[in-house]
Amino acid sequence: MNSAQPIAALRDLRRSFEQGGQRIDVLRGVNLDVMPGEIVALLGPSGSGKSTMLQAVGLLEGGFEGSITIAGESAEKLASDGRTRIRREHLGFVYQFHHLLPDFNATENVVMPQMVAGTSRSEAHERAEALLSSLGLGHRLTHRPSQLSGGEQQRVAVARALANQPTLVLADEPTGNLDEATADTVLGQFLELVRGEGSAALVATHNERLAARMDRVVRLHDGVLA
Repeated sequence: MNSAQPIAALRDLRRSFEQGGQRIDVLRGVNLDVMPGEIVALLGPSGSGKSTMLQAVGLLEGGFEGSITIAGESAEKLASDGRTRIRREHLGFVYQFHHLLPDFNATENVVMPQMVAGTSRSEAHERAEALLSSLGLGHRLTHRPSQLSGGEQQRVAVARALANQPTLVLADEPTGNLDEATADTVLGQFLELVRGEGSAALVATHNERLAARMDRVVRLHDGVLA
């Protein structure tokens, strides 16, 4: 792939909803390129449409107008199986709530997406343990989510997002449920791991201080980026 080619390219992206008989325009023509290895902060207040934009980039929801290109492939008109393939091959996701499987331990939560992608069990376990150890969880590999602190749960979620070596990580307020000190630690580890893996990332946040630690900041205001 040409290194000058964006990992994600959005052109005139629009999304509207009907509410109470009125049309609400959430995205009004978003244009954005995320380059290989670049970590971009998507800054905006709650309700500004950041999550809606990430859902579009993640090919998680229909109803959008405009163009979405992921790793050089036009994605907006793909059928469900094509969108699933792009998500599996190129994307990783981190949400504000960890969404870990409660009946499985930390290692198993990171192993599962790898096995779905066709990685052998032994290789998946090896990578899961390496990722978790790099996040300071080498002593928590066999603990279930209920046995982990909030910060530890979110670090497992980060490891899971990076498990399949995604081209692009999409993170929606990944430290929003954590206290300030823990958020600083987890974000620092997230950024270090993403950079170490060579992935790009688009990180939605309303926190100016955290956004300043990323490579570039774009602001969503009135449905467009500034």
